[in-house]
Amino acid sequence: MKFIADFHIHSKYSRATSKDMDIKHIAEWARLKGITLMGTGDFTHHLWLEEIKNSVEDLGNGLFKFQGIYFMLTAEISSIYSKNGRGYRIHNVICSPSLKTTDKINDVLARYGNIASDGRPILGMDAEEIARIVFDIDENCMVIPAHIWTPWFSLFGSMSGFDRIEDCFGKQTSKIFALETGLSSDPAMNWRLSCLDRFSLVSNSDSHSPSRIGREGNVFDCELDYTTIRETLKTKDRKRFLHTIEFFPEEGKYHFDGHRLCNLRLSPQETRQHHGKCPKCGKKITVGVMNRIEQLADRPAGVVPPNSIPYKSLIPLDEIIAEAKGVGKGSMAVARDYQGIVAKFGPELTILLDVPEGDLVKGLPDRVAEGILRVRQGKVNIQAGFDGEYGKISIFDQEEGGSQGEEQLSLF
Repeated sequence: MKFIADFHIHSKYSRATSKDMDIKHIAEWARLKGITLMGTGDFTHHLWLEEIKNSVEDLGNGLFKFQGIYFMLTAEISSIYSKNGRGYRIHNVICSPSLKTTDKINDVLARYGNIASDGRPILGMDAEEIARIVFDIDENCMVIPAHIWTPWFSLFGSMSGFDRIEDCFGKQTSKIFALETGLSSDPAMNWRLSCLDRFSLVSNSDSHSPSRIGREGNVFDCELDYTTIRETLKTKDRKRFLHTIEFFPEEGKYHFDGHRLCNLRLSPQETRQHHGKCPKCGKKITVGVMNRIEQLADRPAGVVPPNSIPYKSLIPLDEIIAEAKGVGKGSMAVARDYQGIVAKFGPELTILLDVPEGDLVKGLPDRVAEGILRVRQGKVNIQAGFDGEYGKISIFDQEEGGSQGEEQLSLF
C-alpha cells in the first residue's frame, strides 16, 4: 500500500503550538494534505496521552486509527547536558510500538525530570543515556535524531552538537538507523557526508499548527503496521521507502549564516571572510546548515550515493495560491480557494505531485496552475533563511506579479 507518513509533530500541550493541535484537527488536516500516517507527537505528556488513549482505536499492530487516519506513538525529547566539559542541546524523536511500552518509557523518564511541564520535555540527560533507557525498555522502539543540522538543538548543530554521531550516542549508535534532515537541509546536502550513507534520511513537518502538517513527509509502499515500517527504515529498503517530500531547504530558518538583529544574511564564504563575526555589530554570527555541512562533508556537492532514497521538493499549496493572487497566505481568500481546489482535485500532496498537467491547466486559474508546474520543475527563486528567519520564496518574477486581480483569480 502506498502512503505518506509525517512522524514528527507537536500537540496543543507543547509551547508555541496551536490550540487546534488535537486528534480531531490533526486527522482533519491530514486528510486535506493526503497524509495517511501521522505521529502523535508528545506522548510523554500525561494529558495528551490520555486524549490519545480515549480517542484512537488500537489496531494491535503498533498503529492506531481515528476517522480513517493512522497514528504512530511518537514524542520529542530535548536533552540539555554537559559532556567532557562542553554543553550540548540535542533533540530526539522516539517512536514506540505500543501503549504498554509508552507507559514504561514515561515512568522511567519521569524519574529524571518533569515530563509534564511541556509536550516536548527538557531533560538534563545525555542523549546516549536516553537511547539506552528506551532500547532497554523495548528494542523495537526507534530513536531518530531530530532536525540534525539545526544550529541550537540538534545532533550536528553548529552551536550545540557533535561532529560525529558516535560521539553523541556511543554504544547506542548501532541501534540508530534513521535521521531527520530538518527543514533547512535536504537529502542531497546530507549525501555529501559518506558517514551518513547507512542511515535512512526521513523528513517530517515538525508541525506546531494543523495547516503545516505534511510540509515535509515520507512516501512508503508497504504494509501499514509498525514492524514493517521500522524494518523498511532499518534496511533502507528502496522498494518500500520510495521518496521523501521536502521543503526547498533555502526556505528553512537556518539554511544560511547570519545575524537576525542586524538583518544580515551571509553565505558560508562570506562568514569566513568576516571571521565568523557580524560586520555590523561585531557579535558572533549564527552558523547555519549549509556552512556546517561544508565543515563536515567529505564529498563535493552533486554526489548521489548508490543506496540513496530519492526526494521531491515542494512549496505548500497555500503559498502558491497566495503568490498567484498577490495576497498573504493567511488571508481568507487563500483559505477559500485552497478548500475549493482540494474539494475539486483531492488532497494537497496529490495536487502538487500527481495531478496531470492537462487537468491542472484546465481546472485551475492560469497562475495557480503555472505556479504548481514551476514548483514541480524546481523553477523558483529563494532568498535563503538565516538565524531563525524563514527564507523568502517566489515563483513568479516581479514583472510577472500583480497583474491579475483577486476577482480574476478567484475560483469560487
